[in-house]
Amino acid sequence: MTERQKDRPWLMRTYAGHSTAEASNELYRRNLAKGQTGLSVAFDLPTQTGYDPDHVLARGEVGRVGVPVSHLGDMRRLFQDIPLEQMNTSMTINATAMWLLALYQVAAEEQGADISKLQGTTQNDIVKEYLSRGTHVFPPGPSLRLTTDMIAYTVNHIPKWNPINICSYHLQEAGATPVQEISYAMSTAIAVLDSVRDSGQVPEERFGEVVARISFFVNAGVRFIEEMCKMRAFGRIWDQVTRERYGIEDAKQRRFRYGVQVNSLGLTEAQPENNVQRIVLEMLAVTLSKDARARAVQLPAWNEALGLPRPWDQQWSLRIQQVLAHESDLLEYEDIFAGSHVIEAKVDSLVADCLAEIDRIQEMGGAMAAVESGYLKSQLVSSHAERRARIESGEDKIVGVNCYQQSEENPLTADLDGAIMTVDPAVEEFTVERIRRWRAERQEASDRQGGGDPYVFPTVGQTLDRLKEAAAGTENLMEATLECARAGVTTGEWASALREVFGEFRAPTGVSSAPVAVAAEEGTPLAQVREKVARTADELGAGRLRLLVGKPGLDGHSNGAEQIAVRARDAGFEVVYQGIRLTPEEISTAALAEDVHCVGLSILSGSHSALVPDVLERLRTAGAGDIPVIVGGIIPNADALTLKAAGVAAVFTPKDFGITEIIGRIVDEIRKANKLDPLEVSA
Repeated sequence: MTERQKDRPWLMRTYAGHSTAEASNELYRRNLAKGQTGLSVAFDLPTQTGYDPDHVLARGEVGRVGVPVSHLGDMRRLFQDIPLEQMNTSMTINATAMWLLALYQVAAEEQGADISKLQGTTQNDIVKEYLSRGTHVFPPGPSLRLTTDMIAYTVNHIPKWNPINICSYHLQEAGATPVQEISYAMSTAIAVLDSVRDSGQVPEERFGEVVARISFFVNAGVRFIEEMCKMRAFGRIWDQVTRERYGIEDAKQRRFRYGVQVNSLGLTEAQPENNVQRIVLEMLAVTLSKDARARAVQLPAWNEALGLPRPWDQQWSLRIQQVLAHESDLLEYEDIFAGSHVIEAKVDSLVADCLAEIDRIQEMGGAMAAVESGYLKSQLVSSHAERRARIESGEDKIVGVNCYQQSEENPLTADLDGAIMTVDPAVEEFTVERIRRWRAERQEASDRQGGGDPYVFPTVGQTLDRLKEAAAGTENLMEATLECARAGVTTGEWASALREVFGEFRAPTGVSSAPVAVAAEEGTPLAQVREKVARTADELGAGRLRLLVGKPGLDGHSNGAEQIAVRARDAGFEVVYQGIRLTPEEISTAALAEDVHCVGLSILSGSHSALVPDVLERLRTAGAGDIPVIVGGIIPNADALTLKAAGVAAVFTPKDFGITEIIGRIVDEIRKANKLDPLEVSA
């Protein structure tokens, strides 16, 4: 032990929530008892996208990737026996962030908490939803207004709360290079800070308080030297932007504050035990350098590429953090990279490139304009396509996937279906029944209606009317939202009221403008597939083969679907891709209208068991049951067998990393469905 006092460890979290509020509450209390020092709440997709569990789009999604929180009763149950005044809670929520913060505040008030002492974070970064995660609801303008109103409210009423996490995490998973990750996140921060400043809701002399509460949520990949340099560059650019653009003199208010989740989509289904060392290396990128150390870290579990981790898997990830913080000597030293000419050169290069890209985006009108024009999305799709091409060619090596594939039998996955946690399908039925009961019992039978006096306790209908009135005007929406929460309004009702005023938004897909990423010179795999596509189209007299790529349900992880669409286009297919969040009815209708030769469905949220058979049945009913349907996503073996038995032609999971090969297999399925002989194309 050195004479220097040991630094305090970062906040240690695990990203958790599933099934029901009761089950998630039990998990949180168990994790806190194991030494976790903060909560990180995962909400299910209906909650994230503003739908109640009984909405048609929520089918198959309830409780799958997080906990359903549909009203104040759910929030009470979620944090029962957890003192919120003493807790630091991170909530991964964006489009409906204002609503979830209102529910959290009211639940804390009911516990007797002083809301000015509440600590935590709402992610609340809508830009990355348009670009990568896909849980947006409203158009950019109204979405920015919701974020602006929340920031102004928290600065004045919940001063220890981080009202927004500028989130570059999903940008990396969507293909962003370090330069793009920094530049797009910083451009988002500039758009948000400009909006708060221009709204006039915070006096100029208090604007430093706004800057001080802005935090970031980043991704750390396995190239940990580059990732560590990225974080140093992030901090340097943030200091420059806040000092020069916003005139913040206080160095503490300019401090770059960030939390991190290391790369989940970089985890592999093949040889998943290798994910443990990947997670450790990625954690080192954001902890080794004191000057760029994360304020909070949450690690995925080794088996997340297979399905939903079990509590034991999450415990393992927590223990990884605890061993580093408490057994190693990391926290006993100043920054160990200070003075390194290698590190400084890399950081200088990143800073220069990022500032140039930020200027380019500002010339376009800022982040929101660059979203609406499709520029940011097309850049990400292109970067991701290039990365996938490097993996397929072997230029980028992934152990166990495209090299060193020979493996001993893995005892961790000997019982593969037991190596992950499954959500009981009965959870959805239970949750649907419960929200219907909540709506039936919440107001007239409630003591809180104040004898019918709307000036004491307004009814559900009155609060929703008030919300719509406020949304149509210019006042801060937080107070009207709090009244909705207190009255028992549901998530779907709050979002629906705002949809009436603001409308909805379908983000650009970036597919049509993405450049060719894989060469198709003679003799290459793509050239061979192009020949198969062309010959099959000729034999069918079709002109061109047509592939519909569909995203049923609420899963917004569109990266895989976009890469399939781009590669199929480059292989000679006519591709029909309408983006995310479609019902089985919309997908089957489009397949018939476009007279496609194959339907490809992409689902990563676990809703495949409910939604895929629905698409199959609708095609059969319409007399198009001979159209082959293929499915891709995080699909356990047992579910894959069930889908094939139901009529799915092929199932692809993350271990099938060769996109060109997948396109070739799609052609094979089209030939089989049309009773054409197998076609072998020589190199």
